[in-house]
Amino acid sequence: MANKQRGYVEVTLDRRRRLKFDLNALSELEGALGKPVTQLNDSTVGMQELRAMVWAGLLHEDPGLTLRDTGEIIELERIEAITEKVTEALLAAFPQGEGKNGKGGPTGTGRKPSASPSGRSA
Repeated sequence: MANKQRGYVEVTLDRRRRLKFDLNALSELEGALGKPVTQLNDSTVGMQELRAMVWAGLLHEDPGLTLRDTGEIIELERIEAITEKVTEALLAAFPQGEGKNGKGGPTGTGRKPSASPSGRSA
């Protein structure tokens, strides 16, 4: 469950933990992956990326956590549920409509959906 005001999402790993993707977590994630988080999508997220995302999301509560430690607390039989929690936490980090100029997304580059059937804004 997400605490949207603070961006925390509870996840069960070795114990109940809270994922949070703040600027520090996202910066650490980029460093671990060697690429911007904006380049991640469903087709590019494998086990290494998922492990790094969980690791970065937990650093706020356990700064000494390593990638290897993180791999040991992720149970493969729960990988789908863990992936859903990571996605939820990332979405909580970038609430829709709160980016630059109220357009959503981390940089405010998201587009508002069109209200007209033709796809054009009125």
